[in-house]
Amino acid sequence: MNRLKFAVVGVAAALLLSGCGGGSPSGSTSNTPAAGGDGVRNISVGVIPIAPSAAVQLGIDEGIFAKHKLKVELQSGQGGAATLPAVSTGTMNFSVGNPLSVLLAKSKGLDMKIVSGYSNSLAAGNDINGVVARADSGIASAKDLVGKKVAVNTVNAQGDLTIKEVVSKQGGDPGAVQFLELPFQDMAAQLAQGNVDAVWVPQPFLSRLLAEGNRLVTYNNQEALPGLPTMVTFTSGNYAQQNPQVVSDFKAAMTETLALAQSNPDKVRALLPTFMKMPEAVAKELRLEEFDGKLDEPILGELGELMAKYGIVPSTPDVSGTILK
Repeated sequence: MNRLKFAVVGVAAALLLSGCGGGSPSGSTSNTPAAGGDGVRNISVGVIPIAPSAAVQLGIDEGIFAKHKLKVELQSGQGGAATLPAVSTGTMNFSVGNPLSVLLAKSKGLDMKIVSGYSNSLAAGNDINGVVARADSGIASAKDLVGKKVAVNTVNAQGDLTIKEVVSKQGGDPGAVQFLELPFQDMAAQLAQGNVDAVWVPQPFLSRLLAEGNRLVTYNNQEALPGLPTMVTFTSGNYAQQNPQVVSDFKAAMTETLALAQSNPDKVRALLPTFMKMPEAVAKELRLEEFDGKLDEPILGELGELMAKYGIVPSTPDVSGTILK
């Protein structure tokens, strides 16, 4: 099993995303991948340490990347924004992360390119992430989050953005919700101790909290933008320009990998005990998001409109120009 290498890039992410308005640092170094005598190219791919990321490992184990002459080294960051600086500077070639972070980076001057789709929230039924509150909290709907503390893994990202939109749709003031940043693994304890009023969590944290008797407040992705892409793959514009064949082969390998993951979800679940140190019993019952290498550009456009609506960006981002054609 390919082990994850953890990249310490969170501080760099904050610095770059807060002050990169003058242009992109991409291209400051050569980032052409080394190739062996057999033509195999070495690439590094960033992943978020959550269950859907195991699909990349599935592609590695099944030989899909090798078939496309790619040797993958996995690296990990807390969120999509954490890997953006490494991708931008060429330290990391590709990453899997949420599209909002990519669009935000693009709007701040980083020359980022979305290569393919990856995973989508479920448009109907029980979704793969949601907001949870204690059963005795009195919080029964998104509107009840007004004036409350809500934990998300990253502020100014898809969690708080979609929660704000649902609060607004229900007639509440989204600006009166206080969002706090916490790692997913710490949220259950903080909720139990009353340090936060509600938490936004993906699987397996969502199922675990509900099984403990907590209350589902909203499937915020589903209520705000049904079928919202939760993750995409991306690279830098500079890397794409220098390595068009590698990017094309990576896109083909990811599309094939994600089709396999979608049609064989049990293969993804089988990796989770090792990939995430998840109990086997939990992994077997885990609800997975939809895997798809295709991009839903219209929904990404709606996401961009919400980013402008809630002040994450000054104007609607250029979604079409961010997607690698």
